[in-house]
Amino acid sequence: MFPKSHIFYTTKLVAVVVTGIGLVSALGKNLEESWQKLIAGESGITYHQPFPELEPLPLGMIEEQPAQMKVLTQLVVRYALKDAGLCPPLPDCGVVIGSSRSYQGLWEQMAQQMYWEVGDISIQNGLRPAQRSKWTASRTAIKIQNFEYLTPYLRHSIEDWLETLPHMNTIAAARQIGACGVVLAPMAACATGIWAIAQAANLIQTGQCQRVIAGAVEAPITPLTITGFGQMGALAKTGAYPFDVRREGLVLGEGGAVFVLESAQLAQQRRSKVYGQILGFGLTADAYHANVPEPEAKSAIAAVKQCLERSHLSANDIDYIHAHGTATQLNDCIESLVIQRLFSQNVAVSSTKGATGHTLGASGALGLAFSLMALKHQILPPCVGLNHPEFDLDLVKKSRQSKIQRVLCFSFGFGGQNAVIALGH
Repeated sequence: MFPKSHIFYTTKLVAVVVTGIGLVSALGKNLEESWQKLIAGESGITYHQPFPELEPLPLGMIEEQPAQMKVLTQLVVRYALKDAGLCPPLPDCGVVIGSSRSYQGLWEQMAQQMYWEVGDISIQNGLRPAQRSKWTASRTAIKIQNFEYLTPYLRHSIEDWLETLPHMNTIAAARQIGACGVVLAPMAACATGIWAIAQAANLIQTGQCQRVIAGAVEAPITPLTITGFGQMGALAKTGAYPFDVRREGLVLGEGGAVFVLESAQLAQQRRSKVYGQILGFGLTADAYHANVPEPEAKSAIAAVKQCLERSHLSANDIDYIHAHGTATQLNDCIESLVIQRLFSQNVAVSSTKGATGHTLGASGALGLAFSLMALKHQILPPCVGLNHPEFDLDLVKKSRQSKIQRVLCFSFGFGGQNAVIALGH
């Protein structure tokens, strides 16, 4: 008897299509603005100092202050529904929206507030009344100075912590659209975005839903995230240069992309426009190291092969690969190895992280959106920041017209999370 996975993927499945896209990135406040700036070779990465205690760094920020997770999610969901010609409530719609960090920024803020409050009480108890009054005024001034970057929305108290659990952002999105069906909140490091789309496609293919809102959102500009990646030596000092000999590390970026996925039958009934079809996906894990990819890329290669097999495609069928392309030394080297081992030199390759920054869990969702726009407009998006390629690949330096029928989008996350998805007309 064949294993269940073999039976599942050799049975004729329901076709899953994308009928709406909502996107916000450092490049632009919506999908069209981000796409136009991308194909023009622009970058949304600039120097910022969002936290006074940390040095300025190149970051891919949407505004001058860090994005608010809840507001960002509401925005991309609203854009996706509008693009698909849908209006809430959508009670039968599934919701699959992931994030690798979710409300981490609020948790950091609440922890700091608790630390200060406990410290303040301890110090005040040891002061005479006159000293206490003077000290309180001074301490308040310090707090205002250090938290001037916070908006009123971000000033949460500890009583609100239940609303900041990792899955609550997805539940909030379900409330926003009036969804009463399946709600999933995947977390798979930087592979989260593609994993969310894969789960959504699976819900439609297995008949559990006819329509799913799916994607990923990330607001990773927090002191702990910046400090953590800095301690690892992973952060760039000047900018993001994927696959370039002078690449120096990743640039953190914020943003999100959410899609309306529907069965082809439902999309046809609605006479909806279609960006493309989800042909298949591959998901594997290295089981090798917490943050270092497996040197031979065996598991990553297995994810690509799995995706191609499930999509009934060969490597020669692929016209364009949207690479993970973080601009770190190891990722770009291993990813280039994967591409060189499986594909001919004719396949076009680019990463868009030199334009948006690395949005961590949302990066695969942004990559999927740009890949669908490439299919729609028959334009290969450029690898912004690339001037001197290190690898023998057809890396796209400047956007160009090209016949694009089938696309692969890669995501490789910490812990060896490998995700690959195939798109077609």
